[in-house]
Amino acid sequence: MAYSESDTRSKLIDPLIKESGWLESNIVREYYFTDGRKLIGGKRGKRYFVDYLLTYKNTNLAIIEAKAETKDPLDGLQQSINYAQRLKIDYVYTTNGHKIYEHSLVDGNGKFIENYPTPDELFERKYGKKTPKATNIITNPFYIEGTMKPRFYQQIAVQKTIEAIADNKDRVLLTLATGTGKTYIAFQIAYRLFQSKWNRDNSDRRPKILFLADRNVLKDQSMNTFNPLEKDCVEINGKIIKKRGGKVPTAGNIFFAIYQSLAVEEENENEDDVTGYYKQYPSNFFDLIIIDECHRGSANDESSWREILTHFTSAVHLGLTATPKRDDNGDTYKYFGDPIYEYSLKDGINDGFLTPYKVKRIQTNIDEYKFDPNDIITGELDKQIVELEQFEKQVVIPKRTELIAKTILQNMNPMDKTIIFCVNQKHALDMKTAIDKYKTVKDNNYCVRVTSDEGDIGREFLEMFQNNDRDIPAILTSSKMLTTGVDAKNVRNVVLTAPIKSMTEFKQIIGRGTRVFEGKDFFTIMDFVGATNLFYDPAWDGENEVPIKSSKKEKKETTKDNSEPESADGSAEDKSKNEKVTIDIKGKKLRVINIETTYVGLDGIPLRTEDYLELLIGVLGKFYNNEEGLREIWSNPKNRKDLLNKLKEMNIDESQLNDLKQIFEAQNSDIYDVLAHISFNLNIKTRSERVFAVEHSEFIEKHHNEKAKEFIEFILERYKKDGVKELGEDKLGKLVDLSGLGTVREVANNFGGIPQMRDEYFELQKEIYR
Repeated sequence: MAYSESDTRSKLIDPLIKESGWLESNIVREYYFTDGRKLIGGKRGKRYFVDYLLTYKNTNLAIIEAKAETKDPLDGLQQSINYAQRLKIDYVYTTNGHKIYEHSLVDGNGKFIENYPTPDELFERKYGKKTPKATNIITNPFYIEGTMKPRFYQQIAVQKTIEAIADNKDRVLLTLATGTGKTYIAFQIAYRLFQSKWNRDNSDRRPKILFLADRNVLKDQSMNTFNPLEKDCVEINGKIIKKRGGKVPTAGNIFFAIYQSLAVEEENENEDDVTGYYKQYPSNFFDLIIIDECHRGSANDESSWREILTHFTSAVHLGLTATPKRDDNGDTYKYFGDPIYEYSLKDGINDGFLTPYKVKRIQTNIDEYKFDPNDIITGELDKQIVELEQFEKQVVIPKRTELIAKTILQNMNPMDKTIIFCVNQKHALDMKTAIDKYKTVKDNNYCVRVTSDEGDIGREFLEMFQNNDRDIPAILTSSKMLTTGVDAKNVRNVVLTAPIKSMTEFKQIIGRGTRVFEGKDFFTIMDFVGATNLFYDPAWDGENEVPIKSSKKEKKETTKDNSEPESADGSAEDKSKNEKVTIDIKGKKLRVINIETTYVGLDGIPLRTEDYLELLIGVLGKFYNNEEGLREIWSNPKNRKDLLNKLKEMNIDESQLNDLKQIFEAQNSDIYDVLAHISFNLNIKTRSERVFAVEHSEFIEKHHNEKAKEFIEFILERYKKDGVKELGEDKLGKLVDLSGLGTVREVANNFGGIPQMRDEYFELQKEIYR
């Protein structure tokens, strides 16, 4: 009798692996490396795993695909190669217990072999002959605390960085989507270098490492992540330096600073000859400098970051960024070179480590203003027509701000954590007061502004917002301060009310919602300014695109649009001294004229309405071929529930189906009618029309018992008011209670008993959809 796959593994494959010197501690069976894409209702999509992962000296060296002994050993080879490419593993083995096939991803070909290579042989194939020092550096273990250990892509990022540093590479770049744990990766890199006593001069000491951020909130979060190395951590800031009589701290190994604190001495900031505090450190003081959010100017020749990096030129410079190569961050890639590892937003969502999203594009009838002499205008307009980009910067229309605030509240659950990105600090304050005007939650701190002008108060509000055990504050308004790195896991809505021209900034902002949180199936992007046009670009998927060269004029305009001066905690300051024009509109009702909802496909790019409908039609075709097939499913509560559950598994939930009603202006209709219209181009009927048809059919009149008729009419009224959810398989008892016509048994007696009442409940639904 042939062995099953399970028996083949234990009786044939395991002994051969161990014969080649692989210990039990080197073998990981059924290594799951993804969590499965998040689906509606707290469910997960398929998780990917390999049958065997072979590890040695804390490095992943090979995977084995196991087949039952009766199967072809090459079955599953391509899938295993795909997994190995994702895991950055060089060798794949497929076997049925009798034959072993080895494929080398380095050479791109394979062959049948007699025995598995030994651990030492495979390690040497991967790394060649290394010095004991280099081997020590690349084989030191990760820091593991309880169940907290690096995810597969974090392991790869750390290992590749360690290997690059061990090979004496001077500049290293990692590109990973926001929310994937770049600071945790930085900690693991520092920890392993620390344990192996790596340093630039190969002496017997632990390295000196500088973690450089561009705002205090990011620096503070990073220090928390580095907590296991707390005794060796030192903070550098103005207060500490002043306490030390103007001298920078030098005792310690891991230093944390924002570049503003290092760049300029306060005593000299108005002098022509400015001396940065960083110059107090010898140029070879640091062995490694980690530059967080390095796309924010560290590589620009004129930036303060660049001055600091140039001074510490002997250190390894490790850049961390969330954005692939673009025209607006090309100098970053020029400085660091191509990233040694990339992990995109698309990958993070599909693997289940980031939260999917949907996009609501909201248009109003005041996205452009045309001069009207009836309006009250304070100040002077340069032009008769004011475009979207000018709002809040040059022109303020308070009623428009109020319309947007009201619309935000209408499109969110009251206690959903929400960040509203505004044009500048004044706009953020105006938006906060507008939210206060229309909110239903009375708490004074329900909506707060978090910008640099708020100082410590703003930072306290941000900490409260980040605390997942607190409901208040629920809404933050901000300008630039929250665009990068702020770790708030339960953000349900990201609202864009400021035009964005930079792909880099756009991705950073969207990253505020991607972090995974229990019970958070997706987050919503509300876009009032058309910023989500920036989704439709290959770089969103993390591809390393060659930037398009722009003219000097274009570059100048981009800088003007996006580079407002920033304070030390990163919030854009509104330094403009020009008087703004304020317009009080008279005689025109401001309103929302369109809300278009788009959904994210498996490739990570939002689907426009027509694309989404095309996808939906293709999916629905798997469940029914004609209207009769759809009707048969929908008119039976059990079948209807099964269909909705299957659609959920394919990332199509009821909220999306309900949104289709808006698209087809069918809010008073049933989802059934929208589906029938999409699939078969049938006219959409309202629920009232369906109820009217039942009331004038023979269905009700066939019941001679007046109480039975009354109950059926009650059910129809509930359906007309609240829709198909009232007709669930488990709703009959609740409907009896709500009707006030007696107990379940009493009402059922009017139909001849409980089974007969249940049958009529099902028959009524057939009649509704007839």
